[in-house]
Amino acid sequence: MPLSQINQRRLASFKRNRRGFWAFWIFSVIFILSLFSEFIANDNPLAIKYDNDWYFPVLTSYPESTFGGDPGFDSDYTDPYLTDLIEEKGKIYWPLVPFSHDTIDFDLQSSPPSAPSSRHWLGTDDQGRDVFARLLYGFRVSVSFGLLLTLFSTIIGVAAGAVQGYFGGLLDLLAQRFIEIWQGLPVLYLLIIMASVIQPGFISLLVLMTLFSWTSLVGVVRAEFLRARNFEYIRAAKALGVGDTTIMIRHTLPNAMVATVTFLPFILSGSVTTLTGLDFLGLGLPPGSASLGEMLKQGRDNLHAPWLGLSAFLVLAFMLSLLVFVGEAVRDALDPRKTFAGQPSDE
Repeated sequence: MPLSQINQRRLASFKRNRRGFWAFWIFSVIFILSLFSEFIANDNPLAIKYDNDWYFPVLTSYPESTFGGDPGFDSDYTDPYLTDLIEEKGKIYWPLVPFSHDTIDFDLQSSPPSAPSSRHWLGTDDQGRDVFARLLYGFRVSVSFGLLLTLFSTIIGVAAGAVQGYFGGLLDLLAQRFIEIWQGLPVLYLLIIMASVIQPGFISLLVLMTLFSWTSLVGVVRAEFLRARNFEYIRAAKALGVGDTTIMIRHTLPNAMVATVTFLPFILSGSVTTLTGLDFLGLGLPPGSASLGEMLKQGRDNLHAPWLGLSAFLVLAFMLSLLVFVGEAVRDALDPRKTFAGQPSDE
């Protein structure tokens, strides 16, 4: 479906903001690549040609007996015994980094954490795990968590703000008081309580953080609906008997989404920072999970290994900078003063 004229102008304004436009593409490419982390950093080979047959360990697990080893054991491709068996009758094709995020390298020349080398580009952590692999997987986890948290928070926040602003009155008053009380709850204490009762995981953290992050968009959407419900075309639709749900979704929501979309990149960056902070405090993902916050914690605990903290800090700073640049470009593209005046930022 072709874009409307106003959306074409907004898209052109977004493209003219070079810093935000290129930040969007760089971030998108890096995130898409991180979705295929198993094909970039893995201790399982991408493919094996053995006895004129092809095998793909990155997708399927094979018993050791498949390659002439002992029956009843899963294949450990880091074992020299198995690799020698395979190379006698075939060839192993490894990924770019032959280590996964939880692979411990027992062949280090020095005690972990070891400095960057040709074997480990960014060194290893204090358990002998490859830093580059952990950053790659940690980037995927952090961005995926941030995107899901932003999505669910936006859906709940927009719905709540729309109902408040459209109906107003006593419903709006009671909802505002509820939100004030809800925002005053100590989220950190609740996380500590949850960590003492259950083992925090990706899903449990996502659910708990969604319960307390949806309020960030309520005020913006509520204000837009309060303003739009008195427009003439809204009153005309009501007079014609159009239902409230139809009016809210078809006629009022598009106006509110302009302001909402402006905040999404900043909410995403805040969500990523939230997970990083929880992991740094030990209240986030389970121990051993690939996490940028856990890498920062290791950097703090191992000041004699500066590559740990610096690597995680640079990745996090670069990612958040890209999101901020995208947010600025989106804000300018949705600003009618710049969109229609043809004065978008050329930064």
